[in-house]
Amino acid sequence: MKRTGNRRKKTQHVKPGHLLAMQAGFFNPRRYVAALVVVFTYMGHSSFAQPFDLGSWNIMHLRHHLTSKWSLFGEAQVRSLKFYTHFHYYEYKGGVHYRARPGLTLSLGLGDYDTYGEGGNFVVPKNNDELRIWPQLALQQSIGRFLVEQRYRAELRFTSQGYRNRFRYRVGLSYPFGKEREGQRIFALNANNELFFTDREPYFERNRMSVFVTWKVQPQLVLLAGYLHQFDYRINDETGRDFLQIGVLAETFRRKPVRERSPKDHRIRL
Repeated sequence: MKRTGNRRKKTQHVKPGHLLAMQAGFFNPRRYVAALVVVFTYMGHSSFAQPFDLGSWNIMHLRHHLTSKWSLFGEAQVRSLKFYTHFHYYEYKGGVHYRARPGLTLSLGLGDYDTYGEGGNFVVPKNNDELRIWPQLALQQSIGRFLVEQRYRAELRFTSQGYRNRFRYRVGLSYPFGKEREGQRIFALNANNELFFTDREPYFERNRMSVFVTWKVQPQLVLLAGYLHQFDYRINDETGRDFLQIGVLAETFRRKPVRERSPKDHRIRL
C-alpha cells in the first residue's frame, strides 16, 4: 500500500497594498489626493517677497432652491487692500444653477464688478467698471471623506477698457470633520487653487489660492473664514494681495428639502 501523507497547500499572501489595488482597480484614492496636494503646491507658487499687507475679502451668498435640480443664487462682495480700510472693490451678481446629474452642475451668471483706485476708500476714478456674463460647469467627486471639485468658467467681460474674454479653472479639496448633525459634519477644511487665462498674450493672467474653514451653524446657514492670496501676472484690474476671507452662505427652499445629496456633499458652493 502507498502511504499518503498530509500535503501542505501553498498559500499566497497578498500584501495590503496589492489587495487595495485589486479592490479599486487601477484607481488609488490615496495617490489621487497626494497628486492634488502636489498640484496645489506647484500651482500656488508666488512671490511672497512683497511686503505683507492683509486686506479683507467679504462675501454674502444666498441660494434659493426651486426644485431638486433648479436653483437661483445671488452674491455680493466687498474687498479692501488693508485690514477693513482702503476699500477698493465690490461686486454683485446673480444667476441660475441646474443640477444635471449627481456630481455635475451647470450655471449661468450675470454681475457688475467695480474696481477703484488705491490709497483710500473707493478712490475715483475707477480702475475698471465691468458687466460680466459667465457660463460655468462644476464637477464634484467624493474620494473617501474628501470631496474634490473642479470648476470651469468662461467670462464675457464688458469693461471700461473694452470687451475681453477670460477663462478660469479652479480645483478644490474639502475635508469634513467634527461631530455630525443630520448625517453631515458641521466643519470642513477647504483648499482651492484657481488659474485665470485670456485669449491675448501673455495668456496666463492670475493665480488665486485660498485655505478656509466652514462651519455649518444650522442646516441652511454656513459661516466661512480663511486666508486668500492672489498674484497677478498680467495686471488689468486689481493687484495681487493677501486677504482675510469672511463669508456668510445661506440656503432657502421653495419646498421642504429632500436629502438627495451625499452626506459628504455638505458645502454651499460659491
